[in-house]
Amino acid sequence: MIKAKNRDLNMFFQLTKRHLIVFFRSKITVLYTLIVPVIVLIIYILFLRELEFSSVRAILQDLNISTNDNPELIKHLGAVIDSWMLSGICAVTSVTVSIQTNYIFVRDKDSGINRDFLSSPVKGPILIGSYFLSSFIITLLINFVFLLICFLYLVCNGEFMLSFVDFLTIFAIIIFSVISATLCTTFISSFMNKESSLTSVIAIFSTAIGFLIGAYMPMSMLPKLVGNICMFIPATHCCGLLRYSFLLKPFESLKTFLLDPSNGISVGSDLIEQLQGSFGFNYNFFDLTITPSYMALIVGVYAIIFVVLNIIVGNNLTKIRDTKIIKLGKKSK
Repeated sequence: MIKAKNRDLNMFFQLTKRHLIVFFRSKITVLYTLIVPVIVLIIYILFLRELEFSSVRAILQDLNISTNDNPELIKHLGAVIDSWMLSGICAVTSVTVSIQTNYIFVRDKDSGINRDFLSSPVKGPILIGSYFLSSFIITLLINFVFLLICFLYLVCNGEFMLSFVDFLTIFAIIIFSVISATLCTTFISSFMNKESSLTSVIAIFSTAIGFLIGAYMPMSMLPKLVGNICMFIPATHCCGLLRYSFLLKPFESLKTFLLDPSNGISVGSDLIEQLQGSFGFNYNFFDLTITPSYMALIVGVYAIIFVVLNIIVGNNLTKIRDTKIIKLGKKSK
């Protein structure tokens, strides 16, 4: 019994290692997986950042606050805006990378490699678990690399305000988000038998997911019905948790600055309230406020649901494609 368990465990790790080697052996695939969020970051820096600043300047004008001779205020506002957008891109990355890593088991089904696995002593649950673990590891590594790029950007702009506890909290949320995203995308990808089908789904996800989870624009800007529908997406709440962790210190720093009487800003509290409404911590779901603690609970519930769903449809990950056998015969004279 013990030898059988050790053998199964060894097979599990060997298969996981094989999936990791298949992914990292393709330098183009690794580069493409990492460069997509980096390109989104560059687009934000070059184009969208100024657009976000313009919306904040509109709020400042309504409150008769000028930023012309107040570089300190601009710095604090920049920290809020950058932290808001970077946290959203991190949330999108956990989803887009996890679904891209699923090409490993889809390719195995498409090419019939899983037929070789299943004809060997490898058990189905071991093979399924190895696919999930490899996808989780790859997604987590890519997300950590991109997160460090985001931190580097904040440091270069002089906007890095996170403490060591905040740093650990964000890392923990990233792990939580990757688990949820991997479970969700594995379930979706398990119904696909061809790489071409997965490629189409990846294109759709990469285009739409950022808007559906409120990563690129505040949820308050979406129509109320659309916003309520988007709240059923697990990544929406992962995005909210990352936003809260990224924005907590920048908002505290901005609040301290605005409420300082020496700055001469008499409507500092009104500005904070309006900014939190635009870049806020909490989501509204059918007029109910969802706080970060509830977001974490919702993501946890979704994770459990998708664990059950993946167990139910687990055979789809190892399903062997039916291929037509063409019989060649001699032509009769």
